[in-house]
Amino acid sequence: MRHHPHHADDDPEVVRRLVRDHPWALLVSHTDDGLVASHYPFLLAEESLEPGSPLVLVTHVGRPDDRLHGLGQGREAMVVVQGNHGYVSPSWYAPGASRAPTWNFSATHLHGVPEILDDAQNLATLTRLVHHFEQHVESPLELDPEWAQRPMRGTVGLRIPITRFVTKIKLSQDKDPQSVQNVIDHLRAPGPYHHPTLADEMEQERAETTARSQRS
Repeated sequence: MRHHPHHADDDPEVVRRLVRDHPWALLVSHTDDGLVASHYPFLLAEESLEPGSPLVLVTHVGRPDDRLHGLGQGREAMVVVQGNHGYVSPSWYAPGASRAPTWNFSATHLHGVPEILDDAQNLATLTRLVHHFEQHVESPLELDPEWAQRPMRGTVGLRIPITRFVTKIKLSQDKDPQSVQNVIDHLRAPGPYHHPTLADEMEQERAETTARSQRS
């Protein structure tokens, strides 16, 4: 990602939040045949849930993606987590501000060497994934371990300890206060760029930026 000091964030807790809020991510591997990318749901590993703990991701890929990605060969892969994002028109800015159109977004690129899980660990990961997403439905599925053996045979579980990451949070931090408020107001307004969740993130970032400046 393009380097910009206003938007870079090296806080692993921001990464933890992005993974929790946006678990559908992109796994990218560099193989002998070139780049390979697949979309899968990712969770923080159980040992990675608490603040300050090492960042570790878990998922499972469907066969034959394990072979397509060259998994198990000790090669580094990248997981791309994309948060909320949306277009920002320069017409929303205060007079005298930049007239360039742009895009507000949050994203992190996580690097690590995938480790293949054994059958028991893969079943535990599959169970966690099902429970994580089923917990919000009216009649959640209770995964029968015996039944799960069949779909499990078609998957390969992965654990990815994260060795480095690059995170960008671009939420108009470099704009004047009136322009920031204008963008928030337009994102909350009805229309083609209606995005209240992104507006919420902008308000949170503004509050955190103000708190940091008051502490310094």
